Amino acid sequence: MNVYLHVFVSRYTMPAQRIRIDVLTIFPDMFTGPLTESLIQKAREKKLLRIDIHDLRNFTTDKHRSVDDRPFGGGPGMVMKAEPIYAALKKLRAGRSAKNRPHVVYLSPQGKTLNQKLVCEVAGYRHIVLLCGHYEGVDERVMEWVDQEISIGDYVLTGGELPAMVLIDSVARLLPGVVKETASVERDSFYNGLLDYPHYTRPPVFQGRPVPDVLLSGHHARVEQWRREQSLTRTLTRRPELISKARLTAEEKKFVTRGKVRK
Repeated sequence: MNVYLHVFVSRYTMPAQRIRIDVLTIFPDMFTGPLTESLIQKAREKKLLRIDIHDLRNFTTDKHRSVDDRPFGGGPGMVMKAEPIYAALKKLRAGRSAKNRPHVVYLSPQGKTLNQKLVCEVAGYRHIVLLCGHYEGVDERVMEWVDQEISIGDYVLTGGELPAMVLIDSVARLLPGVVKETASVERDSFYNGLLDYPHYTRPPVFQGRPVPDVLLSGHHARVEQWRREQSLTRTLTRRPELISKARLTAEEKKFVTRGKVRK
């Protein structure tokens, strides 16, 4: 583990070895494809990740299986009812002490914006419940049972299902054994606070554009230095606000300053 990754990880919760995720939704079929392919499916097969999808309509008591109703006070749209959500959470909490209760996350546009720091935080819980909102949201009284609200960005989506899938994917890849090469995770964009460096593969020349010589040199120290500088440059150019939060050496700070002057 390089020094930058060590500093980053040591500040936040390390992921649990195995994680259970329960999803509360009114559209369970939406999860069939995304959660049965690629790394997530491999994680499930390895028993590193357990995912159970629960249809909130199964926790209703009326013949119409109603999960929503008109808002008190009038206004447009519908509001998700408290009763089915409470019944689902009660079942998932049954027999568990307060210490071992699942961490309940409500996917909401009012939540804290998801970033890698927050992903690492969520990945530290062994049991997570994801509540997918819809319509105008959930009855406010539901928030009494919610531990955390998370948003994936300042834009409007149909519901919380897609954000839940994003969160599951980002958490799953942190689990040891999910991604074959640990170094691949360690070098991901945002993991050390910076954007990733450029990547190249065969052929060495494509449409007249060669791979940078340093990557063909076999000199590992020079390659690492080039990659770090490219990461700094790309971050400075595309997401300059991240630079102030990154842990930089004195030499790297000078490099960034020179880049700012050139700009």
